This record gives sequence, structure tokens and C-alpha cells, in this order.
Amino acid sequence: MSGRNISISHIGFLTPGNYPDDDPLSGLEQTLQQLHYGEELGFDSAWVRQRHLEPGISSASAFLAAATQRTSRIELGTAVIPIGYESPYRLAEDLATVDILSRGRLNVGVSAGKPLHAELIGPLVFDGDWTGYDFSHDRVLRFADNLRGTYLGDEPTSIKTPFGPQRPRLQPYAKGLIDRIWYGGGSQHSADWAGRNGFNLLTGNLITGEGTDDFFIAQSRLIETYRTADTHRRVALGRVIVPFDSADAATRRRYRDYADGRHERTLSPQGERRTLFARDVLGTSDEILEQLFADPILPEVSELRLELPYEFEHEEYRQILHDFVTLIAPELGWKAQPEIRAAS
Repeated sequence: MSGRNISISHIGFLTPGNYPDDDPLSGLEQTLQQLHYGEELGFDSAWVRQRHLEPGISSASAFLAAATQRTSRIELGTAVIPIGYESPYRLAEDLATVDILSRGRLNVGVSAGKPLHAELIGPLVFDGDWTGYDFSHDRVLRFADNLRGTYLGDEPTSIKTPFGPQRPRLQPYAKGLIDRIWYGGGSQHSADWAGRNGFNLLTGNLITGEGTDDFFIAQSRLIETYRTADTHRRVALGRVIVPFDSADAATRRRYRDYADGRHERTLSPQGERRTLFARDVLGTSDEILEQLFADPILPEVSELRLELPYEFEHEEYRQILHDFVTLIAPELGWKAQPEIRAAS
């Protein structure tokens, strides 16, 4: 079995980081174990979501700081941080620190726009009337500028420190992190903006339907728009993929029930923004490969991100990761790094 024109050289996974509301430590610890397990399996990158008011990872920078000490090779990423709630300067300090601790393995995915749950969280984050606050792309540009290591003030400007006078700039300076910023683009406008400003592109299983009701047409147009604006940055494609091969019968039924509950949203554009959803890809590895070989977007990218579903159990996530990396990824052209030993 082979997929002509598909050549995936980088595979990652995105984990939701769920935990029981009354026991966050157990879920966060299990997610750290997932990242370590993914590294053992040979995954190239591991990504976490940042979610607010939910039993999931609310501070990607704090969580990934811990992950830097539990992994040694795998790239670590945020997908994505809604920058509307963040200080572009303080966030840059936090993530630069994480990148230093990881020895240059951090990827930073961000998004702009009015963040989710703003009516509840806005009064807690902002002073005064926050309803007119700037949630535009400009906040991402300010964040990126802070990572460039530019000295503040004019050339003679210095500050007093215990180590003597120093020229001021954001510390620590994480060289190269500016090239590892990703934008979660869901519309033609955002894809064009990301490309023109030199950010890598994250695109997954939802997208804005602009001029079409077909998910794949919309996603292909988005990638084309991005590459017209920037021809050399990275594009990473996300898909929800759930292999059955080593799962028992009860777990397979659970997986199918999960996908069935999400199927209706894939049939037509959803909401005022006409959001289009891709179908979950599930079944045996042979069935999944047949679907992936028919996916018209895969030949357009070299990086694929396995998006783990919400609300599954730790052992189920491990089974999905194992089956994907051993049975599916190699058929897409991917090869594990030679120094990586397969997990037992």
C-alpha cells in the first residue's frame, strides 16, 4: 500500500491535556507522560492546547516548562495560545524562558481575535472597559517583536543591575524562537497575513467556508493563499485520526460513538462564520490509510499533526499514538530518526 505524492517528513501530535475537575494533578501528570511516550515512539513534535475555564491546560507556558524537564529531543508546541488575554511582553518572557529550558525545542502557536469566554474573563483580565480592547493581529506582531532581542531605547540607554550597567532587552533572549512562531489560520485573510509577516501556518480540522461548502476546497485555497504570501515557511496539517488496530471491541465502539456524535457538524457550514469541519479519520490502519490517501491536502504538506480527541482515557491515548506511529506514519513516507529506540 502506498500513497503517491504523499511525503510526510515530520509527524507530531496534539493532546488536549484533560483532567478530572477534582484531581487536576492526575491528568496533568498523565499528559506529561504522554509527551515522554511520544518521544520514545519517535514523534517529531508534541503540542498542547491552551484552554480557559475548562479542565485542561490553562497555561501552556507553565505546562511546557515542566515538559522540558521530562523530555530531551521532541519539539514542544502550543496550539494555540489566544493572545487576546495575554501581555505581549510578559508572554514573550515566559515562552523565551521555556525555549531556553528546552534547548531550542519550542514552537509557539498563537491566534488573534476576541478570545473565547471574553464576557466572563474580560473583567478579570483587563482594567476598565475592555469591550473596545485591541484584539487584532497587531498584538501578535508586538509579541513577535519582543522576541527579536532588540535593545530598548537609543544606543546609550542602559539600566543598573547587580552585574553593572547593561543595555536593556527582553530576557532571556531565545535565539531562533522568532522563526518558530506559528499562526492558527482559519480564513483567507489570516493565512495571507501570516504569510506576509513571516509566521509558520497551523491548519487543522476546522476552517472558514469562504465561497465554498467543501472543506477540502476551502483548506486548499487557504494553503495556496498562504504560500502566495510566503513560499519558504512551514505548514503543518492537523487531522483527528483514531486507529483501532490494538484496541479491544469495547474501545472500538467507544471510538465510533465519539465520531458519530461529531458527524453531523461536518455536513454543512456551522454558525455565522460558516465554519467547516473535517470528518474524523478512524478505523483500522488500512481503512485510515485509504482515507488519508484520498485526502487532497496531504500531498500539499510535509508535516502532519495527529490531533487526539477530547474525553478519552490515558491508555486509549497511548494506544492511538502507538498504532499511528507504527502502522500509519511509515506508509505516509515518514521515517523515525535513526537514534530513536522504539518504545516497548
